[in-house]
Amino acid sequence: MNVTGMNVTGMNVTGMNVTGAAPEEVLQSVFGYDSFRSRQEEVIQRLLSGGHALVVMPTGSGKSLCYQLPALVREGVGVVVSPLISLMQDQVAALRQQGARAAFLNSSLSGRAKRRTRQEVREGALDLLYVAPERLMTERFQRLLSESAVALFAIDEAHCLSQWGHDFRPDYLDVARLRERFPQVPPIAPPATADAETRRDLLGRLRMSREDLFVADFDRPEIRYTVTLKRNPKGQLKRFIEAEHAGGDAGIVYCLSRKKVEKTAAWLSEKGHEALPYHAGLSSKKRQRHQDRFLREEGLIIVATVAFGMGIDKPDVRFVAHLDLPKSLEAYYQETGRAGRDGQPANAWMAYRYADVVRLRKIIEGSASAGTEYAWTKRHKLNAMLGYCETSACRRRVLLSYFGQEPEFERCGNCDTCLDPVETWDATTAAQKLMSCIVRTGQRFGAGHVTDVLIGRDTKKIRQKGHQTLSTYDIGDELDKGGWKSVARQLVAADLLAVDVAGYGALKLTEASGPVLRGEREVELRKDRLPAPSSSKAQTRTAPDDELPDTPGAEELFEALRQKRTQLASEQGVPPYVVFADKTLKAMVAHRPATLDAFNALSGVGDVKRERYGEAFLGVIAEHTGE
Repeated sequence: MNVTGMNVTGMNVTGMNVTGAAPEEVLQSVFGYDSFRSRQEEVIQRLLSGGHALVVMPTGSGKSLCYQLPALVREGVGVVVSPLISLMQDQVAALRQQGARAAFLNSSLSGRAKRRTRQEVREGALDLLYVAPERLMTERFQRLLSESAVALFAIDEAHCLSQWGHDFRPDYLDVARLRERFPQVPPIAPPATADAETRRDLLGRLRMSREDLFVADFDRPEIRYTVTLKRNPKGQLKRFIEAEHAGGDAGIVYCLSRKKVEKTAAWLSEKGHEALPYHAGLSSKKRQRHQDRFLREEGLIIVATVAFGMGIDKPDVRFVAHLDLPKSLEAYYQETGRAGRDGQPANAWMAYRYADVVRLRKIIEGSASAGTEYAWTKRHKLNAMLGYCETSACRRRVLLSYFGQEPEFERCGNCDTCLDPVETWDATTAAQKLMSCIVRTGQRFGAGHVTDVLIGRDTKKIRQKGHQTLSTYDIGDELDKGGWKSVARQLVAADLLAVDVAGYGALKLTEASGPVLRGEREVELRKDRLPAPSSSKAQTRTAPDDELPDTPGAEELFEALRQKRTQLASEQGVPPYVVFADKTLKAMVAHRPATLDAFNALSGVGDVKRERYGEAFLGVIAEHTGE
């Protein structure tokens, strides 16, 4: 191997040339790991032999390694198609820290820097080059590739290629043409989430076969999933943060609108939780500044629309919260997957209400694609999202089953429905009453009016329509209005009722309603819980710091190592986790290495990081150990 000096902050790229080395050797010397994770080795061998791969791996499972390592070993440059400038910069910074010869080409560079990078590609001085899909397909860039040795193409965020994916982008469709122009270059597409229909579509677009498909384990046991009904969303969010993450953990809060993002971030800051907004309405400089602070500072909260987070590599995000319902389980899974990427305990918390569903359905029906198969798919995905919220089963089982993985357990023991099982009740008669009332009122009214009829309210609308004379008027005294709305919401989630968005949210019967009305099918629903009191600390998540060894001075040493990491990262202008992850710092506390060889044996420490940081961290350890 040839290891030369590396300028991290400049654009000149020198580093570790490992072309032709054994994958296992590169895994240890560059990335600092002793063994591959789920399916990584299979995919890497496939690419090294010139094969193709569609790799469906959840966020945090190490899918980037599947193309980064082969790009280092194969002759030529690995071209990575990446949608965001900030993502390119973060990944290149991390790779250079490990000694890889990596760079990016985007609008943030000067003309001189762009020319130098293109020359490095021609000369074979780069192993990885990150570009946006728009630049990739320009004639000038295609000519550059034709003049250079190309190791592979990696299409990051590949779900954007499929119209059945949760984030379809038409500009990504041109990327599939790479197979035509460079048939000898192996492609890899690693979407973080893709259901069965999306996988089939991607295989077709990329001209791959079923043998090219690799699907990893979707289970993220370190994440605790919690879903609650939305009553006082900001207050509920505050109680969640203070009960579960009082130590000032980093987190992401997702909201549907820019206005809500701004208000929530300001409110959290007023309540003593430092939070920054992030959405497309901010200037690019402000968005970049907020993202950089989130990556580099400890314990900061970002409140964002879905514009934030794609490809964010920050490993120590301890919670992801949703104040609005995501549009699909794919989006929800990818967004929640940004928590706990370091394998340490994390939370995925969400508050929702039925109005969220109606609003999202209205967006679908009001789009240009309304009435198409694409819109039908969007409605189907939204229904699956609602079903997940309303389930009384293990949430982890619901998620895994949706992505085609058969769970080996009935109860995971780390979601709200497992830790505090939901009480259910026989709602067959209630469902029949509600369905009958919907029919009697002409299937033209929403849940509010139908439930008013059931409980016998005297409203102007009921008198105008003459609904006080119906046989279903005032027959629902077993439940209050909130209880009947819960029944309606859960029946919609179970596809036993439908919402006519074009008809102002009117409830309608479905084909599945008939057997219930005829008494041929029983209905069991979950009982809604009252919100927990604000002082409750039930089911408090164990903080990551509690996993430090129970030895004298462990916490003090960990904090000293974090300070050293922050100092070194600040000097180089990179996020702290790029230097070392918390997991590696905790390993230092547990093993307290005294030599460079012992330091190199820690998980996450490769040869370059040992040479660059070993003495500094060994000094901190020695000072606290008294050696």
